[in-house]
Amino acid sequence: MLDVTGLRYHPATAATPVLRDVTLQLPVGDPALVAGRSGSGKTTLLEVLCGLAEPDGGRILWNGDALSSRQRRWLCGLVFQFPERHFLGLTVGQELKLGQRRLKAETAEAVLEQVGLGAVSLQQAPERLSGGQQRRLALAVQLVRDARVLLLDEPTAGLDWTVREEILQLLGELARERALLVVTHEPELFRGVIERGWRLEQGALRPLQTLSSAAQL
Repeated sequence: MLDVTGLRYHPATAATPVLRDVTLQLPVGDPALVAGRSGSGKTTLLEVLCGLAEPDGGRILWNGDALSSRQRRWLCGLVFQFPERHFLGLTVGQELKLGQRRLKAETAEAVLEQVGLGAVSLQQAPERLSGGQQRRLALAVQLVRDARVLLLDEPTAGLDWTVREEILQLLGELARERALLVVTHEPELFRGVIERGWRLEQGALRPLQTLSSAAQL
């Protein structure tokens, strides 16, 4: 379980703290979300959790052990909004191998199968995949890394309704074996898949009683 207590983050460029006294728990198998308007600090929260930014205070624990930023980068897999814009590999296989010294073809193919890309060739160019397939590839990259915590920034943004439903179903499946946190400004889309969450306002988290109550955002 990822256990976050009293997390604070106040960059020098901000007049007020972006995050103040943020506390949350992410057990394996129990996905959660953080809802908030654009600019509320949702992406910043993910960056701090995964070690891309260093908090000014608070604790981040995994199964009771405190984590350094370097350890969080290994533990967590962050999928940015529109992750396809960050692809570097010329082929699907190259994208999966980035940062991996040795990745067997059968391992890569098994991961692609897990995310519903079993019919995609490792030689396929990522830019030739559909939008939904590109999101699946971004998730596959994190599965290859064996990320124990998946942090997803607006994972359904820009997708049509049919593809959104497919991605939501996949997220539900992936959450069974790892901790998973989604940040979004459309929490109602995740109803039925994620039933636990918070609203981020003025740097603080407030529990959402139900996702239907979050539709007012």
